[in-house]
Amino acid sequence: AARAPLGAKKGPATPARPAAGSQNDRNAKGGDRRQAGKLTVTRALNDDEGARARSLAALKRAREKERRSSYSGRSQPREKQVRDVIVPEAITVAELANRMAEKAADLVKSMFKMGMMVTVNQTIDQDTAELLVEEFGHNVQRVSESDIDIDHTTDVDPEDTLKARPPVVTIMGHVDHGKTSLLDALRGTDVVRGEAGGITQHMGAYQIKTKGGDFVTFLDTPGHAAFTQMRMRGANVTDIVVLVVAADDGIMPQTVEAINHTKAAGVPMIVAINKCDKPEANPQKVRERLLEHSIVVEEMSGDVQDVEVSAKTGKGLDDLIEKILLQAELMELKANPDRMAEATVIEAKLDKGKGPLATVLVNRGTLKVGDILVVGTESGRVRAMLDDKGRQVKVAPPAMPVEVLGIGGVPMAGDMLTVVESESRAREVSSYRQEQATAKRTAMAPASLDTMFSALADKQKVIEYPVVIKADVQGSVEAINAALHALSNDEIKVRILNSGVGAITETDVTLAAASGAPIVGFNVRPNAKARELVERTKTPMMYYDVIYELTAEVAKQMAGIWGPERIETVVGRAEVKQVFPAGKRDKAAGLLVLEGYIRKGLAARLTRNDVIVSATTIASLRRFKDDVDEVRAGLECGVVLADTNDIKPGDHLEVFEISHRERTVG
Repeated sequence: AARAPLGAKKGPATPARPAAGSQNDRNAKGGDRRQAGKLTVTRALNDDEGARARSLAALKRAREKERRSSYSGRSQPREKQVRDVIVPEAITVAELANRMAEKAADLVKSMFKMGMMVTVNQTIDQDTAELLVEEFGHNVQRVSESDIDIDHTTDVDPEDTLKARPPVVTIMGHVDHGKTSLLDALRGTDVVRGEAGGITQHMGAYQIKTKGGDFVTFLDTPGHAAFTQMRMRGANVTDIVVLVVAADDGIMPQTVEAINHTKAAGVPMIVAINKCDKPEANPQKVRERLLEHSIVVEEMSGDVQDVEVSAKTGKGLDDLIEKILLQAELMELKANPDRMAEATVIEAKLDKGKGPLATVLVNRGTLKVGDILVVGTESGRVRAMLDDKGRQVKVAPPAMPVEVLGIGGVPMAGDMLTVVESESRAREVSSYRQEQATAKRTAMAPASLDTMFSALADKQKVIEYPVVIKADVQGSVEAINAALHALSNDEIKVRILNSGVGAITETDVTLAAASGAPIVGFNVRPNAKARELVERTKTPMMYYDVIYELTAEVAKQMAGIWGPERIETVVGRAEVKQVFPAGKRDKAAGLLVLEGYIRKGLAARLTRNDVIVSATTIASLRRFKDDVDEVRAGLECGVVLADTNDIKPGDHLEVFEISHRERTVG
């Protein structure tokens, strides 16, 4: 047996240790050496070293548990937040709950208790909504539906926010007096060349920069009689009116109308006497004729500025600009550019590639790309803006005319464009305005049996001329509608089935074909599918680019439908003295001719006590026993009347001739 080495103690056997210098030994020693003496956050905070610390979430849970247990099962009531709730004339239960920050189910439950069985999507009236709001402890703010609309009257800019802006000048006057030519000379362009028949039929808006660096905005109005509304709109949005009068023509009807519009708008006027280069020009005569309309020019010691110009030679143009700027300086024109924009729609159209376009004149504020807007019954967002030369612009300051892309539909010319804070607000305002427009359009007078029967009788008597109208711009549609309605009278009237802006579409052709109406295209043509449908349905098409040609042609067609005019000329009167039989059925009347003559074959009316008994014709005429063609006044004769035997002594016979004459409309 092996002996234990010297110095070894007796005791339990110890496990075998690994050989010195082995890999495990080195790792263990190195690990202990690295960790030894290091102070960590855990070691510093925990007494029991090596025990795991509680997480922050666990601590929070523990505290929440303690808090709940301290209330011993009782829930802590949440503090009620009282709100000011706006209650319109009609509101859904869900929307009211949203405004009150309450559960919709609670509102429904409350209404069930009131005896009203409703769902969350049901609309309730203002009074019911008010009861609910008060029951839930909130404050009520009643508003009418009209409060939804934007009110411009109360929104006034403070004086210190106003800054100088360019003047807006409208050029007005009679047709062919050189308004557009004058504007072309000022702008250095040639708009006239593109106008059909040399007549402006749209409203143009342009901005020019003068030699001195000042900006002036010009509005060009048509001079034709049909465009009254456009001229009135031009006078209403302008600061200064330039009245163009041709020196060789003088004061004409539309010149007088322009003067009246200017006076009604209360804006200052500058008279530009154009065509002074012509040998027959007489500017002094124009000045004298203006006196008839209470316009006294400066040369005749008045207060209205006048200037002799020539668009052809350029004479007096600098003087005109100078006088415009002088007038603008006196007026101290200002607007606030640092606010949400407001603008007036000058003209609107539907472009095939760009969609609805509106030419607007910014009244105040600055219109920017990306602005959310409401214009009339339409809403949208400014996608892009173009100036009068077709260049893209990012911002439009006050008094700048721009073409706006991004409106939902074609607005009406003269509508107010307003920038709003959000799309929801824009939709709310536009939907309210659409409802109002629909209500106005469908509003009818209280019907009674009398009015119904008289309307039916009138409809049977009146001949209708149906027509579908499409034009390039809103102003032209308005002018054509007014011009055609002016052609109507008591016997024949124009019925406009549909009028709109843009190309002629399949819908227009279908509508016209169903009613047998012609389609009038003013500066527009049908698209490809509409052309196919026109050929298939043989719908009559009328294309025009000058408004008076359109009205003349429609008047001619209306006269054709109406037919020739029937004219009655009374040629003789006679009294029935005696009645005797003539043959088996007929009766003959012995007459004394009182005036004129009676001729065989003429139309006649038999009257008894001035009441017409029958309308007939003279079938046969005898004097004594001979057949005669004519009997004159003072003589007696016997007649047999066609289709009537109701003749009595004392009746009167009125004989008349019928002639026809071609009618004219308008």
